[in-house]
Parts: sequence; structure tokens; C-alpha cells
Amino acid sequence: MTASLFSPLTLRGTELPNRVMVSPMCQYSAEDGLANDWHLVHLGSRAVGRAGVVMSEATAVSPEGRITPSDLGIWSDAHADALADVTAFVRGQGSVPGIQLAHAGRKASKTVPWEDSTPIPESEGGWETVAPAAAPYPYAEGEAATREMTAADIETVIDDFRAAAERALDAGFEIAEVHAAHGYLLHEFLSPVTNHREDDYGGSFENRTRLVREVTAAVREVWPDDRPVFVRISATDWLPDRESWDLDQSARLAPLLADAGADLIDVSAGGIHPDQQVPDPGSGYQVPYAERVGAATDAAVGAVGKITEAEQADQLIRNGRADVAVVGREFLRNPYFTLEAAHELDTDVEWPVQYRRGQFE
Repeated sequence: MTASLFSPLTLRGTELPNRVMVSPMCQYSAEDGLANDWHLVHLGSRAVGRAGVVMSEATAVSPEGRITPSDLGIWSDAHADALADVTAFVRGQGSVPGIQLAHAGRKASKTVPWEDSTPIPESEGGWETVAPAAAPYPYAEGEAATREMTAADIETVIDDFRAAAERALDAGFEIAEVHAAHGYLLHEFLSPVTNHREDDYGGSFENRTRLVREVTAAVREVWPDDRPVFVRISATDWLPDRESWDLDQSARLAPLLADAGADLIDVSAGGIHPDQQVPDPGSGYQVPYAERVGAATDAAVGAVGKITEAEQADQLIRNGRADVAVVGREFLRNPYFTLEAAHELDTDVEWPVQYRRGQFE
């Protein structure tokens, strides 16, 4: 039987009620990394709208792993406690709560986007950034100093991801996603653009992929057997004129991530360098990346990028191009995208009782 957008999907022992996932989208609205009413309403409203998976924004595994001082975090038990009400509400609406675990690497310690995402000096409340090599991200204005990570730093990062996953479990999340995309730390290790190391974590494909495989295995180690682990990757650096991370390497990586414990590869692109050559961002422009990665692994795949219409999302599932439609900006415009998609596709979805008098006829 052909799957559709509203077919359930079982990953390990966890059933997603449909194939719509809220993409992790930073809100830059936390204080000291703690979730608050904004996160409850933002994530909760998408669950009210009946998204199958409601994924949190990039959630820092350590204070220095934050992109900005306003990032969500999960480096202490207090952070897990602050997220517990969010996960309880999301589950209460029938959606599956997920958390994206992240470290920003050399793209850390900057202002929020509406303040132009500029580097914050340590003298003004910023912090030291770390990366595979001592090469800072080339911001339009200024460059924050970046330190090359030592072997001890790498072990600490693995431990931080493992501990963050344990806290996420305590907070009630059912999916843990490892963030290895968009130019942040794990992507920095994958890409030759940013990884100039000469040790076991640099040089060859095997070495450059070592850290993301080890982090995925560490998260899988503490995550329950009946709950899935996702990994988000950038399928390509969009830098065709230099040695970089590309789709061929992503397809080669996918089965290795599955071997490390990943149940779904969430396929995005870009973010490693401002010189990236982004293709025309037309409707579903990144779906072919998910299709290629999916062909290389038995793990499920999620497709993201300009997925804005019900029929479009449904067809990518029906045609076997992806297992999950990951919707981002459309959910910022419309928290009830999933309910409207069900109506457009003539599919019965149970509405919240509080909203049934507004149900489509």
C-alpha cells in the first residue's frame, strides 16, 4: 500500500501519527538557555495544529555551544525541567516531541539575527569559539577568534551530547536529533572547507566523519531502544568550485549514520561558508538531495526546503522521494498547516475539541 502524508510511520517503537514534521527553527527567545512561555506557545500551537513531529529548535548541549546568548539549552537539569511542560503539552495533543541537540562551533557567540548576527567579543559577554581548525567564520563585519579543538575538547563534546540526550529523555522527548548541518560544529568536521586537521578527525572521509558517527552512537547509547534518533545533515556545501562536502559524500555517510544508530536522516543543505552558491530556491528545491541520500541507506529520510503546499508534501511521500515532509517557514506563517492539509487532501484528522466548531465542512 502506498504511503501518503497522513499515513502513520513507525520508527523503532514510536509511531508518528502522520508524515508532517515541524522543522527545527531557532527562536532566540531563551534566557540563560531556559525554555519559557514563548517555547510552550510556539511548539504547542503546532501540536494543536496536529503536526506529526514537533521538533524543537537547535538546543545547545553546552553554554559555549550556543549560537547566541538567547539560544535554548539543555546543559543542566534545570534546562530539562523547563522543557518538561512543553513536551507534556505536545504529547497531550497527539504529536511526537523531538529535540535537536546542537553545538554551534565557530558560528557561536554572535548577536541574534534581528541584531545582524555579528560576533560578540568576550569583553562584551561573548565566549571563545572552537572548531576543527583555528579558522573563524568569515562574517561580513569582523571575525571572532576561534581555537582549534584538542583531543580533550572532542571527548568533551561527545560527552556533552550524551549528557544532553539523557536530560532530553528526562524532559519527555521521544525523538533526539543530532544537528550536523548548516555550518555548525559537526558539519565543520565533515567539510574539508573547515576541517584542516591532520589527526584521526581530519583528512580522509573516514576521519572527517568520525565525530558525527561517534556523537550519533553516544546519543543512541543512552536513548531508549523504542525511540528513534535522527541526524540532520547538509547534503552539500553549495561550493562547487572548491574541495567541499557534497552530495556524493552525504550518500556515502548515510549508511554509516544508520550503523551508528540513526533511524532517519533529515536532509538539508548549506551553511558552511558565505560564498555558497545557493540554487534557485524553488518549490521543494532540496527534495532531490533527500531522494539521493534515501537511495543509499535503509534509514528513513526527511526532505526540507520550500515545502509549502499540501499536495506537494503528499506527493513527495506517495512517490517515495522521502518518508517525512519537514516543513519550516510555512509553519511560521500557519501553525495549522497540518489541519488545512488534511482538509485539502480530503483526509479525516481529529481536531482539538476546543476548535471543532471551526472545523472545515
